[in-house]
Amino acid sequence: MLSNSLLCLLLVIVSALAITPELSNAATDQSQNDQASSPDSASNTITYHGGPLLTNKSGINVYILWYGEFSAEDRTTITDFFASFDNKEVKQEPSVSTWWKTIDSYKDKDKNPVSAIFKLTKQVDDAYSLGKSIKREGTSEIVIDQINKKTLPVDADGMYLVLTASDVTVDGFCRGSCGFHGTLQIDKAKIVYAHVGDASNQCPGLCAWPYALPDFGPPGQKPLMAPNGLGGDGLIMNIATVIAGAATNPYKNGYYQGDIKAPLEAVSACPGIFGAGAYPGNPGKLIVDEASNASFNAYGANNKKFLLPAIWDLNSNTCKAVNAAPA
Repeated sequence: MLSNSLLCLLLVIVSALAITPELSNAATDQSQNDQASSPDSASNTITYHGGPLLTNKSGINVYILWYGEFSAEDRTTITDFFASFDNKEVKQEPSVSTWWKTIDSYKDKDKNPVSAIFKLTKQVDDAYSLGKSIKREGTSEIVIDQINKKTLPVDADGMYLVLTASDVTVDGFCRGSCGFHGTLQIDKAKIVYAHVGDASNQCPGLCAWPYALPDFGPPGQKPLMAPNGLGGDGLIMNIATVIAGAATNPYKNGYYQGDIKAPLEAVSACPGIFGAGAYPGNPGKLIVDEASNASFNAYGANNKKFLLPAIWDLNSNTCKAVNAAPA
């Protein structure tokens, strides 16, 4: 029987990965610490609601909007993550591309699978144009401003990723949400955008666990060592969550389970699961780097190591973690 502290931890994990209702610039909250329970049977699973997915065979173009100041290390961590999707130089397994292959089970009404790769197409910087405390709608304004300036194109097949620095507060962020995805109507095009913030100074226990102590949990726990630093790895975990949700449920009529205002999506259906044998308060069996003692479950470009959340596998109706830690 689970203790009250463990139950509290699981509830926190579930709520951090939520989707928000679509506005004229629709948004769906998500984060690896957001959903309270996951589907556990064929009768209570993620289902397809008939809408389009992101299925461009050439890949999903990613446009990163860096809002605020980020360290060179954190920037490289993020760009190397996206470089890992179609990188034949990544020989070690499990890899980022292997992690994403579970998404192959998500197909649209014409049996087209979700795109196999993400392509980092362009990056732009925003030096706090809206200040350091912004409303949630401000994240969409950041995207619109760059499109109006012609620094970014209107790309209906792309994904615009707004990343806010550790000194930027966003309404709703760290209050049950570590990120979200939504849509914006730009002229005749509907584009997909997302927001993830650096939680290292604001809510690491919510949005960077297991690399930080959870806000709720049993005493005596120790955080794991992050391979790329608390800020960068916290961003990666939640970027992974958000892009999986955005690719499989971009317009709120794709794959999800439950209430559309707070749905379980591809990753948010598997809160807190990173490896085999995971349970509330324990991320599961991970790989540990002998030199740094850092824990991770996937290899990436430029010798990077990442911790990526489990994805709900439609073929097996289970949460599938990428890790293949040696027995």
